[in-house]
Amino acid sequence: MTLFSQQPATPSAGLSFPRQHARTQRFTLGVPRGFSVSPDGERVVFVRSGSGTDRSHLLWVLDLPRDGEPGERVAADPVALLAGAEEELSPQERARRERSREGSAGIVAYAVDAAVELAAFALSGRLFAAELRAGTAREIPVPGPVIDPRPSPDGRFVAYVAEGALRVVEAGGAGDRALAVPEGDHVSYGLAEFIASEEMGRERGHWWSPASDRLLVARADDRAVRRWWIADPAHPEREPQRVGYPAAGTANAEVRLFVIGLDGSRVEVAWDRERYPYLARVHWSAAGAPLLLVQTRDQREQLFLTVDPESGRTATVRAEADPAWLELHHGVPAWGPGGGLVRVTDEGGARVLAVGEEAWTDAGLHVRAVLDVGADDVLVSASAGEAAARPETGEIHVYRVTGRGAERLSGGAGVHGAVRSGPVTVLVSARPEEPGSTARVLRDGEPVAVVASHAQRPVISARVRLTEAGARRIPCAVLLPSGYGEGDGPLPVLMDPYGGPHGQRVLAAHNPHLTSQWFADQGFAVVVADGRGMPGRSPAWEKSVARDFGVTLDDQVEALRALAGSLPLDLDRVAIRGWSYGGYLAARAVLQRPDVFHAAVVGAPVTDWRLYDTHYTERYLGTPQDDPEAYAAQSLLSDDGLTAPEEPARPMMVVHGLADDNVVVGHALRLSSALLAAGRPHEVLPLSGVTHMTPQEQVAENLLLLQVDFLKRSLGIGP
Repeated sequence: MTLFSQQPATPSAGLSFPRQHARTQRFTLGVPRGFSVSPDGERVVFVRSGSGTDRSHLLWVLDLPRDGEPGERVAADPVALLAGAEEELSPQERARRERSREGSAGIVAYAVDAAVELAAFALSGRLFAAELRAGTAREIPVPGPVIDPRPSPDGRFVAYVAEGALRVVEAGGAGDRALAVPEGDHVSYGLAEFIASEEMGRERGHWWSPASDRLLVARADDRAVRRWWIADPAHPEREPQRVGYPAAGTANAEVRLFVIGLDGSRVEVAWDRERYPYLARVHWSAAGAPLLLVQTRDQREQLFLTVDPESGRTATVRAEADPAWLELHHGVPAWGPGGGLVRVTDEGGARVLAVGEEAWTDAGLHVRAVLDVGADDVLVSASAGEAAARPETGEIHVYRVTGRGAERLSGGAGVHGAVRSGPVTVLVSARPEEPGSTARVLRDGEPVAVVASHAQRPVISARVRLTEAGARRIPCAVLLPSGYGEGDGPLPVLMDPYGGPHGQRVLAAHNPHLTSQWFADQGFAVVVADGRGMPGRSPAWEKSVARDFGVTLDDQVEALRALAGSLPLDLDRVAIRGWSYGGYLAARAVLQRPDVFHAAVVGAPVTDWRLYDTHYTERYLGTPQDDPEAYAAQSLLSDDGLTAPEEPARPMMVVHGLADDNVVVGHALRLSSALLAAGRPHEVLPLSGVTHMTPQEQVAENLLLLQVDFLKRSLGIGP
């Protein structure tokens, strides 16, 4: 097995952890990602920046000759392609990157043809193509700004979106033309609407046919979506940004689907859109007819549909229902071995892989995603289920599943993922005892290469203890100060959760716990607890939060008190910090349980769920019209404890980015107004120009330092 192009980690030059953490974008720069594998097993394509502090990603090819040594080469370099000019992003591209939480630059995304011989990508709103065998890259002059270019399976064409129109051009640059033109400013073709990309995990809006002669194209009309204004108070001379935001109980974008031919033909795909308005998944491969997964607005019913591309008619393959909600999963639906429908479903109290009418896994595995479908097997990502022989706290593994059972392909405690095509698999593994991750290339199960990472090595090391706490066996990660000894006495506690659905924090990996370790090194015992609602255990565990987010706070309290029996925790000095749902949970903790929590850092919190988006919020709470009591009970602004605390009011630091278009700053401002009216002490830290992410280096660094200062002041901890 060979390690290629390994460069020494970028020197830290004496940086503090907060500065290093910010400069390396949480140690993600220099890490290879976005792998594609050619079906002939001769190439692995990926993106990677040049060092642990270089934000610009290049497109790389790892050649895997069957006779001879593998070798890496650059397939496309943004600096060369843009002739050294700075990259400029259109507002539409910035919005796409915000939805995918992408903070880096260069070639951050690309798409390939079926043979993985042609790659297409956008830079500064311009279209580029790379011939992956030849090693050449060039611009294809087309109208811009270009978004989401995708080669046809045969590599002859590239489809892309510009100004809301779906266009196509020959790979050689000739014949550029529009296939679908928006009928107004409120319409776009070929792009995922806000809800699909933010909450459904559907990041695209056009799909090529296997024959490369037509496409399935989504049309989104958001004229009925309520408009909000995102202003930048630090720059009053700038006009506010007008955005369509589908808040809970209000109108979504109307999404339709068309089969559009390269010859200009156009057929609308017909299904009961009034009952099933959510187009959640689209799949079109040579294995069978196009597949759709559509959901009702309450997400309690869904249909798997086949599409007749000639007529646009659909037929139901399977209907599913659940009294809580139906979860969406990566990689499904698809056609599987023997032509059966591949899906991930909740059966018998477990989350299983099903092919056709048969369940291929049982309660020993909690299936999380489908990674690849082979001729006689399915590659999945899964955690140990509740019927597993032993707990595997925070572990995620890769399994090869057939009708005869499941075989684990990843070894050792860790978080593992994979990309596979033909005989070659790229297995990416992160482990708790070592920084970063390792991308191993396997051919027919045997290692042939390791793709080098240029990520910077952290200046601190996370010493994480993974355990379970309380009667509910709540997964926890515990971090104590480096060098702490048993005789050093009890420590003030910092609970550091996300705590909400779909946000697993307790992972059997090193880097996810670095910030928690840094807080621990400031003199805290840090506890990260993943309570009910988190993925990875069972459907019942995840769906316990339906109509009641209060259980997520109950589990933080249970974990804290259970761990105090065996760890040096000072329960008279307990703080909590969190971002997004974690910010909501932190605020709720000090408002509703001031007997347990004594201070909170409240980052970008959702304070009134009527101001958050439809697909996420309504999954758990229904609509405000149908269940106003649920919204009132979960709101931080209507909590009785806000005005009449039984315990002394606890200090809060409320932090929010003013440019946030996901959890808008109105949440924090309304919370501050309510706290002020109730006479409750709090601090507000507005972040000018910051969205739901904090990629700005100085902001990210100082935000950590200010949090520590606030927590020590609030808990009476000396310097």
